[in-house]
Amino acid sequence: MTLAFYLSGLVAVLATLGVIAGTNAVHALLNLIVSLIAVAMVFFALGAPFAGALEIIVYAGAIMVLFVFVVMILNLGEGAAEQERLWLQARTWVAPSLLSAVLLVTMVMMLWGQDGGRHITGDLLTAKAVGITLFGPWLLVVELAAMLLLAALVTASHVGRMAEAGTTKSVGSKP
Repeated sequence: MTLAFYLSGLVAVLATLGVIAGTNAVHALLNLIVSLIAVAMVFFALGAPFAGALEIIVYAGAIMVLFVFVVMILNLGEGAAEQERLWLQARTWVAPSLLSAVLLVTMVMMLWGQDGGRHITGDLLTAKAVGITLFGPWLLVVELAAMLLLAALVTASHVGRMAEAGTTKSVGSKP
């Protein structure tokens, strides 16, 4: 498990450096996905499968789909089509593919290792325990976060409709 932890941590650091140093948004997103999956592998190696699964589902799944959607919406004109052709080349995928292969080998080693990746020291964190904590003493915070997300959704919808209609009123201007 120690080897899995260090290999996953190394992949996370290298992929994150790829995100920071990348000049293309799509390349940065590919490296960010690899980095988030590597962090999930670190959670698995530490014996926190629930946290690892949440990392993959919430961050590598849902939020990355949102980022890819934003990049697709921000079509930057004629140069974007040429840039898209360039990132489809094989050399673009070499670094994320190698880092993903290291994660795959690490995961296979963890699953077929001596303890099958299920050696957990301390209390087992289950979905029920997280739910009881979130909807017990932290209920008000969870509800406030939900209201904040709803307000952001309504605001984004309103701004999108204004931009679609061609109106660009600034805040504080008279109608």
